[in-house]
Amino acid sequence: MKKRFNTTGLCYPEEHYMVNMEGSLEETKKLVDRGEYFVINRARQYGKTTMLHMLAEKLSGQYAVFLLSFEGMEDETYKTADSFCKRFSRLLSRYLSYNEVTGISSSFRDELNSRRSGTMDLEDLSDLISELCIQSQKPVVLMIDEVDQAGARKIFLDFLGLLRRKYLTRKSEPAFWSVILAGVYDIKNLKLKIRTEDDHKTNSPWNIAADFDVDMSLPESGIAGMLEEYEKDHRTGMEVRELASLLYEYMSGYPFLVSRLCKLMDEKVGGSLEFPNKKDVWTKEGFQAAVRSLLAEENTLFESLDNKLIDFPKLKEMLKNLLLQGKMIEYVPGDVALRTAMMFGFITIVNGTAEVSNRLFEMRLYNGFLAEESRCM
Repeated sequence: MKKRFNTTGLCYPEEHYMVNMEGSLEETKKLVDRGEYFVINRARQYGKTTMLHMLAEKLSGQYAVFLLSFEGMEDETYKTADSFCKRFSRLLSRYLSYNEVTGISSSFRDELNSRRSGTMDLEDLSDLISELCIQSQKPVVLMIDEVDQAGARKIFLDFLGLLRRKYLTRKSEPAFWSVILAGVYDIKNLKLKIRTEDDHKTNSPWNIAADFDVDMSLPESGIAGMLEEYEKDHRTGMEVRELASLLYEYMSGYPFLVSRLCKLMDEKVGGSLEFPNKKDVWTKEGFQAAVRSLLAEENTLFESLDNKLIDFPKLKEMLKNLLLQGKMIEYVPGDVALRTAMMFGFITIVNGTAEVSNRLFEMRLYNGFLAEESRCM
């Protein structure tokens, strides 16, 4: 099967053109080896799910790894402790059914099923986790993707509190060796989102989390390596270093944007009247044509960013001031609009001031704001 550029779902090295992730995987594994609990907190379509799956494979020889996802869980799951605990147990059982997890006895699967026959609360789930960790022949690592799906639910915060308690007492009470959560929102701040008048706790249920400082952006050298692999297959005669430099200049290593631009060059711009074959498109001119095509399309990432501008008016106002007014915005800890913009991937902080994360975002936002103002005149 021929390789292709992929922007929908998981990426697999044997099927898709990818940047080598070994460096970031090694850095992340160091956190796991230290027994840290942490969050992979990155913007939409920044490679979090692919990272988790490749990390799970890398860890599988040394650890008993459970890679779960909260994506698509119904509202009913979060209404009671019983429904949540049973669903979590079912996710563990399902993962064991479809994946080879070495070090887990077959009898534990029966235990998972029997626990779900009656009612369950968080203490029952805590006992189940301890039992799993006791009988496993290897340290148990838990990964949960798409935790944003659960972020505004009280039972999820209670679950985080359970994991926190077990982390703090793991010398005396068996617990997961390492826990990795992945999502867009900063899990450490979830407590603020649903605090009630009756809840006067000041500690976050996830204040045990280690900092995750691994750079998940694609480096220029990595992009060049991906293009070299493509060039070996297609013999276009491209100037690999030049195109890698352009991709990094415009996308600043944003994984989705890099892959999407390459996919457009390979499958849409290539073969057009202007660029009838691959040798024509893998040039600076073909790159610019693909940029124009990307700016004109509606894709899942752009739709998500547009929705954030609607949902967070202060974020939109800040970005308009930055792009249309040329206003310098200094980084101030605690600034909600800045923190939101950074979390969603709109901006980065350079030398203490805010900058749009990449040239492609800057162009699209600028065009959108100008069009909006012209309609209001």
